[in-house]
Amino acid sequence: MTQASLRRLRDICLALPEAEERETWGEATFRVRDKIFCMHHDGDEDGPTLTCKAPPGSQTILVGADPERFYVPPYVGHKGWVGMNLGKGVDWREVAQLVTRSYRMTAPKKLQASVIEKLVEHRQAPSWKAGATNRRTRRKVAKRGTRSVAKR
Repeated sequence: MTQASLRRLRDICLALPEAEERETWGEATFRVRDKIFCMHHDGDEDGPTLTCKAPPGSQTILVGADPERFYVPPYVGHKGWVGMNLGKGVDWREVAQLVTRSYRMTAPKKLQASVIEKLVEHRQAPSWKAGATNRRTRRKVAKRGTRSVAKR
């Protein structure tokens, strides 16, 4: 189970631009330009887990909503990182979203932009993320796909 989860996590992490894997503290860590954005832990009794960066407030929401799946990791939890159990029934699309968000929080801006472009190309992200900055612009961008937007 541990090797299978590490393989799946590795595929997700290494698909991101300039991501690399290094063994640190006896565990697999994934980095972008020497900054860690995700860690895989073998876990003794609870099974494999991952930890990654999360935006302010996300840790509290995730742990509060599902404390069996999410937890506050030691050492980095006070900085907002979140842990996720990779046991049976894990949703790998959710893992990919968490890892990608963590990567975007860690990577330089040019690499962040390339990830957003890839997501939009593959239609994995809402179309308004492709540069829309305010509510009105997001509405216009969202409407462009289905019908033309009348000028005000």
